[in-house]
Amino acid sequence: MSEDRALQDIYAPKSVCYGCGPANEKGLHIKSRVVPAAEGGTDEVVCDWTPEPHHIAYEGSLNGGIIGTLLDCHCNWTATWHLMKANGLTTPPCTVTAEYAIRLLRPTPAKKLHLRARILESSERKAVVEGVLEVDGVECAICRGVFVAVKEGHPAYHRW
Repeated sequence: MSEDRALQDIYAPKSVCYGCGPANEKGLHIKSRVVPAAEGGTDEVVCDWTPEPHHIAYEGSLNGGIIGTLLDCHCNWTATWHLMKANGLTTPPCTVTAEYAIRLLRPTPAKKLHLRARILESSERKAVVEGVLEVDGVECAICRGVFVAVKEGHPAYHRW
């Protein structure tokens, strides 16, 4: 994978997801990129994103729903990438959020932020992911989510 291209642009250029879909004109357009792990470690997926004025909750602080969407989509792509590699696939499985919890640690400044996510555990069709949202190196929100690969017949199956 080219490090300058996001997972979403490579594997889901027609996706209309509000958080991560490149084809959603009014979406957030996050760009998740894989940082290869050091030997023996696990890959980390990162994203830098800058909010616009309409993403704030109150003067200078990012809206909590936007924070949740950013972390949900970014962690979902982390799970997708991991399951694709772990199962030797050439295209990513379509994953959906099965369970998700977020902790807002402090007000998140409405300026450039950094997301990172990593796999905590996984099986053939499921991944548990931990995500962190930082601004200027300070953790503002953390999450833990369970993401599952869906099978044909599920409404989201062909969304990539």
